[in-house]
Amino acid sequence: QVQLVESGGGLVQPGGSLRLSCAASRSIASVYSMGWYRQTPGKQRELVAAITSGGVSNVVDFVKGRFTISRDNAKNTVYLQMNSLKPEDTAVYYCNVRAYYGNYWGQGTQVTVSS
Repeated sequence: QVQLVESGGGLVQPGGSLRLSCAASRSIASVYSMGWYRQTPGKQRELVAAITSGGVSNVVDFVKGRFTISRDNAKNTVYLQMNSLKPEDTAVYYCNVRAYYGNYWGQGTQVTVSS
């Protein structure tokens, strides 16, 4: 079992940046992958970016070139750097871990992009 705690969300103007953090309660060095998802009211949760234990990362097309996912195994933390934010990026962002011991979610952090 693992607990995930997201932080770094908030209100930002269009074009601004935020960095989300996801701190895990145990080592993430050997998990299959960690990812960031987002969800808006009435819509399904959607993948934004993911990174494997080997450090291979992937971001979806609608954030490519703006968002970057990274991990620090020493700190058991995964980050999502979000640049050039747009109003349509407004959502609750969730951290996810897929490991041999299961699939877990954080509680989510709200990101609001508005002027």
